[in-house]
Amino acid sequence: MRSKWNGLMVVALITGLLAGCGNGATSSSGSTGSSTASTGGKVIKIATQSPLSGGSSIQGEAIKLGAQMSMEDHKEEFTKLGYSLELVPYDDQGDPKKGVANAELIGADQQVLGVIGHLNSGVSIPSSVVYEKYNIPMISPASTATELTDRKLKVVNRVVARDDFQGPAAAEYAIKTAGAKNIFIIQDKTAYGQGLAEAFRDAAQAQGATISGYEGITVGEKDFNGVLNIAATQKPDFIFFGGLYAEAGLLIKQARDKGITAPIMGGDALDSSGLVDIAGADVKGALYSSVAGDISKLPDGQEWTARYKEAFGKNPEGYSVYAYDSMSVMLEAIKTAMGSGTEAPARDAVRDAVRATKDFEGVATKVSFDDIGDNAYAKVFIYKFADATYPGSLEAEIAQPAK
Repeated sequence: MRSKWNGLMVVALITGLLAGCGNGATSSSGSTGSSTASTGGKVIKIATQSPLSGGSSIQGEAIKLGAQMSMEDHKEEFTKLGYSLELVPYDDQGDPKKGVANAELIGADQQVLGVIGHLNSGVSIPSSVVYEKYNIPMISPASTATELTDRKLKVVNRVVARDDFQGPAAAEYAIKTAGAKNIFIIQDKTAYGQGLAEAFRDAAQAQGATISGYEGITVGEKDFNGVLNIAATQKPDFIFFGGLYAEAGLLIKQARDKGITAPIMGGDALDSSGLVDIAGADVKGALYSSVAGDISKLPDGQEWTARYKEAFGKNPEGYSVYAYDSMSVMLEAIKTAMGSGTEAPARDAVRDAVRATKDFEGVATKVSFDDIGDNAYAKVFIYKFADATYPGSLEAEIAQPAK
């Protein structure tokens, strides 16, 4: 499904990355500079939307770079069709308003045929309304909120699992494997964090656990002594956090400073080296459920990881390869929509071709979208930090039940 990587592509990729990101320039469309240079002639653009600045920028950049790598791998195919591929990365800052504003700019650019993103469900949900207006298909490599696809928009798709699968899977591990009986839950009041926390809570209660507390924090807070004091009074044997890695790292550190020793678990937003950077040695023993598998354990994972590291000078994050697969699906759909013609397909044709994707063999996951855009092959993975090194050690892999 992809062309061979070669030295020339590596040079072109690094050169393009330096041109697009080296001086932090912003294009007239409001995005950061394109990471892939057009060779002239007819152009097909794919946008990415993810936080390239702020507290989730490590994961956001991983989405951009994974999508960029896939585009480089497919450039030769499109050159033969008479088209240059161009990546247009937008920084949504993890902010719904920014995501929506960017989506309007994307919609206005008629050469953009698809979007890879977003990271945050709270940004994906309102931005997808704009994409629907413009018939621009999106494939998220990371957004897990059930509401995203339950609205049945024609443009919305994702390659990862939903929160109503991830939450119960995490709860089952907490109770049956970690032995949790008295659980305290904290969530960050976002669409993602609250949705995941509620799914975990409901499943844990159904399995007989006591929920001794359910408290909220605000994204951007730094001092969690208040909520941790409440937690300490309940003497929980397990703490679950629905939120992002920036707050999770501080929660873990501050909980340990208070002498709270209960295992702390979060969801896929903790699947980042940024968690280790913030929590430091206190991350040892922390758990996270993720919708992303460990790329190094996959059949083509080591070769893919080596290419990624050679291109970008860093190891991939959890969502890097899922963004790669998302872009690969998008580009395959564009070729399908083109058929035997030479003209760029209409957006609605690409939209329908994306949704019709069946049994696409990606690097990280096989992809078959159902009638609302969820991937039938999505899985949930449970990780534990044995030490302060990312990623954590894989503890369990859970396939979703067949519908």
